[in-house]
Order: sequence, then structure tokens, then C-alpha cells
Amino acid sequence: MKIFAIGMNYAAHNQELHGTLKRPDQPVIFTKADSALLNQGKPFFIPDHLGRIDYETEVVVRICRLGKNIPERFAHRYYDAITVGIDFTARDLQRQASEAGQPWTICKGFDGSAAIGEWIDKEKFLDVQRLHFHLEINGKTVQEGCTSDMLYRIDEIIAYISQFFTLKTGDLLYTGTPVGVGPVHIGDRLEGWLEERKVLSFSCK
Repeated sequence: MKIFAIGMNYAAHNQELHGTLKRPDQPVIFTKADSALLNQGKPFFIPDHLGRIDYETEVVVRICRLGKNIPERFAHRYYDAITVGIDFTARDLQRQASEAGQPWTICKGFDGSAAIGEWIDKEKFLDVQRLHFHLEINGKTVQEGCTSDMLYRIDEIIAYISQFFTLKTGDLLYTGTPVGVGPVHIGDRLEGWLEERKVLSFSCK
């Protein structure tokens, strides 16, 4: 199982972190180790030796069939379920890596950094590019977005990734985070919502 993630896929978030509204020339792709997966309901143990840890709320899709060099017009056939996940990021380490021109492997791929919610059949949604989602921490909404604001749409991303990696059943795709990222603390309760349905709930320890 491979975990793919997209950086800089919402303009306002790019402004928030990078000071630019520019759309990247190609999707910004990074991966997480399989040990990064944090299944629904399990606590997230904050790795205090990594410095500040930020939440990044994202829509996640599940790959359902084998594919390579997938044409964009057929990409919708290659995922069957959608949920909300958290791309936890060691922000201090990410800044250091970016300034040094180094990869994001540690700051993005550490154990437990890919929280995942309950899967919902894709067919239950009229349009996957018009989905609203949000994150609550301790009952307060801290981040919200809509997939219509993506700079690269889900089908575009799948077609692009499949040029370099063979997609396999069970692979996951984190599609990018909107504006509003911030730090988590011990004792926080995180709840992720996809439209009107709570699909993610866990605590930080």
C-alpha cells in the first residue's frame, strides 16, 4: 500500500505558507511510509522531538484497481471511496528542509502522520469536485474547504501520478489542504467532517 499526498493544491493555503497564490507547474507529489497510517479512532501520539506538529485536513481517495499511464478521462474509474484525513506535518523540520532544498520525507512521513477516516462510497456523492469538508478541534471549527477550490482536480492528479508509479488497489491519495492549518496539542480532540457526516474522530496524546 502506497500513500501519495499533494502539496500546494489550494491557492489560499499556498499564500498562507509560501506567500504565493501561484499554481504549481505540475502537481507537487510526496509520499508517506505505510507506518504513517493512523486508522480511524486510534490516538495520535505527538512526537515532541520533532518540534511543532500541524494538522492539515484533506479529502482522501482510495484506489480500487491496478493502473499505469491512466488517461485523465478514465481516472474516475480508479477510485471507489472518499474520506477525510489529516496530513500531520512537522512544520519546523519542513521549513528547514525547504530552505535547504531537501526532501520532506521525515517532516511528512513519520509514524502516525497520515490519519484516515471512515470510507464513504464515491457513488453517494453527485460530484467529488464539489465536496465540503471541515475539521473541528475540541468542538470548534478550525479549518474548512471545498474540493472545487483544488488547483489540480482528483482525476488530473491520478493521471499525473500514474505516469511515474503503478497504482494498486488500496493505495491512498491525500489531495491537499486548504487554508487554516495549525498546531495540535496533547489533549486535543479532532473530528473531521465530509459534507454533513462525521467520518474522523480521535484524540492527541
